[in-house]
Amino acid sequence: MVTVIDTLKVRPRHPEKQARPDSPVLRKPEWLRVRAPGSAGYNETRDIVRQHGLTTVCEEAACPNIGECWTQKHATMMIMGEICTRACAFCNVATGKPNPLDPTEPARVAEAVARMGLRHVVITSVDRDDLSDGGAQHFADVILAIRAAAPLTTIEILTPDFLRKERAENVVIDAAPDVFNHNLETVPRLYLTIRPGARYYNSLRLLERVKERDPTRFTKSGLMVGLGEAKEEVMQVMDDMRSAGVDFLTIGQYLQPTRKHAPVDRFVTPDEFASYEQIARAKGFLMVSASPLTRSSHHAGEDFERLKAARLAKEAAA
Repeated sequence: MVTVIDTLKVRPRHPEKQARPDSPVLRKPEWLRVRAPGSAGYNETRDIVRQHGLTTVCEEAACPNIGECWTQKHATMMIMGEICTRACAFCNVATGKPNPLDPTEPARVAEAVARMGLRHVVITSVDRDDLSDGGAQHFADVILAIRAAAPLTTIEILTPDFLRKERAENVVIDAAPDVFNHNLETVPRLYLTIRPGARYYNSLRLLERVKERDPTRFTKSGLMVGLGEAKEEVMQVMDDMRSAGVDFLTIGQYLQPTRKHAPVDRFVTPDEFASYEQIARAKGFLMVSASPLTRSSHHAGEDFERLKAARLAKEAAA
């Protein structure tokens, strides 16, 4: 369980959630148990992240896969600071007024990627509604810096929705990341309570615009389940994603960061995840990852290779 108070900085991590009543925390089933991190590889990755002054979503979002991923030197960089302008009910990233962008960050991220020897890197960010372009140019700067420092590394980005930032996403698309990911997170009915600062159809349209501007670009999106959604609603989101041309779907179990966050409605069983994967593949996704511990960047490098192979197979069969 992650505490609501950030004791290192002695400030409320989620000030907007402090007045909320505590929600019950359900006991995790066996299939959601993970080992505590602490391997030599984990410590090496942690040291590189610290030395370059970087923020990772692995830590900020309390990802359950951090031990496994960092042991393999897979760290998802979170750019544009560690304070988000949104207050999503599911998210453990701190909320508040962000600091100005750091112009040295693209170079520091690129240097860390090169030093880790990453074949594939995932770059995400906080929401920056305070910026005129939502941080689009900063994303592009990071992509270009990685291309210069580690030209053989493939780049996957997980972006904000650029809500009310007219065509800002074009700057990011034109920087040519190998995978453009934006998570829908949940079904439309739950947006008001789970993702109140976002708009479902704006997020869906963002994914569609990526394909319109560059049909060759791989697109990816993810859902959390266990928030109270119905199976039929998840299937409708799958259809919406396919209509927008999304290539890769991830589905994972929502885990409640603290008692102040949205409660877990239920733990979806591994058999149900297998069913979701079967349905999604039948709907035409090139790649599907659906399991209790699936997260957007979990096994991203291996999945990218499978994604490319699936496209080639589909083109060969056409």
